[in-house]
Amino acid sequence: MDAARRTASTQRPVPGLRRQPRQQRSRAMVERIVAAARVVLTEDGYDAFSTNRVAARADVSPGSLYQYFPDKAALVDVLTQRWIEQVSEDVTRVLLDRLDATGPAMVRSAADALLTALSADVALLRLVWEDLPGARNLASRELLERRVRDVLAAYLAVRLPAPDRPRAARMAWVAVLTMEFLTVRFVLDPDPPLTREELLDEVVAMGVRYVAVEPETSG
Repeated sequence: MDAARRTASTQRPVPGLRRQPRQQRSRAMVERIVAAARVVLTEDGYDAFSTNRVAARADVSPGSLYQYFPDKAALVDVLTQRWIEQVSEDVTRVLLDRLDATGPAMVRSAADALLTALSADVALLRLVWEDLPGARNLASRELLERRVRDVLAAYLAVRLPAPDRPRAARMAWVAVLTMEFLTVRFVLDPDPPLTREELLDEVVAMGVRYVAVEPETSG
């Protein structure tokens, strides 16, 4: 996380806390706990993840941690929410920067951005897709999918002929879920049968029929 994101994180309320920190010192401690939780999760995995390990890593007492995080689930919720926000911001920024791209270039940019963002923290990716209980897993994934899908639908809506524009949302749904499934499997597969560039080539070949459309011209 860069300096701007760290600053924003310390200034905004943290959802799911037992109480919100009011002083700068308390906010800094909460951020230290969250950072420690991410390290513990990456190093030890979800099954070994515990509030005691996080407190030790953050160099705070368990009692100080429990002032803000009632249990392991609260820590995990903050981690996953921030990860989803980061992935969403990274992917949507690329999509918005390429709104003038043609279909194949747009597909490749979107797939590459999603692959890069999802592979940046494999431990959290595995947590969201494999380790979280079903209902919480689904909610986290749906939030990520919806944010990326909304941007792609807006891109498609201005490129489809007027009679086909109602299809934009459906096309975005298919494209995003296809790219998501393939990129997640690629990142989590210990021995994928293709390279990163080969994966992107295949995604473009499949996705181009959904987004390879040009803006409608007048006259």
